[in-house]
Amino acid sequence: MQPGPVFGNMDKFVGLGVFVDTYPNEEKQQEAQKRRYSPGVQRVFPYISVMVNNGSLSYDHERDGRPTELGGCTAIVRNLHYDTFLVIRYVKRHLTIMMDIDGKHEWRDCLEVPGVRLPRGYYFGTSSITGDLSDNHDVISLKLFELTVERTPEEEKLHRDVFMPSVDNMKLPEMTAPLQPLSGLALFLIVFFSLVFSVFAIVIGIILYNKWQEQSRKRFY
Repeated sequence: MQPGPVFGNMDKFVGLGVFVDTYPNEEKQQEAQKRRYSPGVQRVFPYISVMVNNGSLSYDHERDGRPTELGGCTAIVRNLHYDTFLVIRYVKRHLTIMMDIDGKHEWRDCLEVPGVRLPRGYYFGTSSITGDLSDNHDVISLKLFELTVERTPEEEKLHRDVFMPSVDNMKLPEMTAPLQPLSGLALFLIVFFSLVFSVFAIVIGIILYNKWQEQSRKRFY
């Protein structure tokens, strides 16, 4: 983990992000400009949103992540006198998020996203960040469960062959691997063979030029 602007974590991360956002940045900007959202577009905050990133996408903080989110829901978790709970469940490329925020010990659906492909061997973590207006949140516990899932050999192979986070029917920009600097030996070999090729080309050029001059003299005589 590296500190950054995406709720305390780095931008252009690799993995799944589940964000609990308590401040409507875009709505406040719209209000300042005397503009309003239509009822079907405007969000009610606090808001839970989800994003899958392969390291190429940047989280748009000013728009509360709208351009890159897979979905979300309103979660009124402010100023409550009891604990609130969030469940993130991932089974067979199916991501489900549920919440218990009413103090009734009853799960309520937040979102379901099919076709999510997450590699194995990743880490779990939490982070946060605040602006001028701050909230105080406590993470009491983080419980992890490995679910028992029956897979066919084909499903197991597909699950094992996922190396980069992605979502079906959603085009994520391809990552461009940084160019590795050349080693001293590689640089020497490139220069050496370039010189050999140059000398070879010069020799061939001289031979062809001499033959051309010789043929020109024969035609002259």
